[in-house]
Amino acid sequence: MASIHFHYSTMNAGKSANLINANYNYLERNMKTLVLKPAIDTREADAVVRSRTGNQTPCTLFGPEEDVYALVVRLTEELGVMPKCIFIDECQFMSSQQVMQLTDVVDELHIPVMCYGLCSDFQGNLFGGTAALFAVADRVVEIRTICWCGSKAHMVLRLDEAGLVVREGDQIKVGGNDSYVSVCRRHFKAGLVSG
Repeated sequence: MASIHFHYSTMNAGKSANLINANYNYLERNMKTLVLKPAIDTREADAVVRSRTGNQTPCTLFGPEEDVYALVVRLTEELGVMPKCIFIDECQFMSSQQVMQLTDVVDELHIPVMCYGLCSDFQGNLFGGTAALFAVADRVVEIRTICWCGSKAHMVLRLDEAGLVVREGDQIKVGGNDSYVSVCRRHFKAGLVSG
């Protein structure tokens, strides 16, 4: 029976690396997959999912208003065979409507969907895609990482160009290690990025 899985964490926990490895396991067994990513993630010049370790896999980008169910149907027709699994990186950037479209992929097309993304933003609020996935996912898996102090990191601080903590601004600002640091709750509240 197909299901939807949500793997979540903070920045730099290895979410993309996990996706790439899981996708590779299917490909190694000659099983077709689809790898998707919201086009809002503009950190890469190419349509790829890339981990900090340097591993990468090609993906298909989709827009914020795009019907993900229709996209999967179209890509499946182009593939010529039903994919064994669909992987989605940066799923926090999906709309709640797109998450519901993923449930249609699972329930109507019987294709498992594996989503990877952030839990909360730099203000401690859930992203729209994250909240929707918490509500409808069949399985939710936390990928753990650590704060600079060694405690579990489950919050994210945003940094400005000078490396100072920012507490206000738009929820979505795509960035990497130069813009965000994962910390424990205590250091999130204190706004401390190092000891």
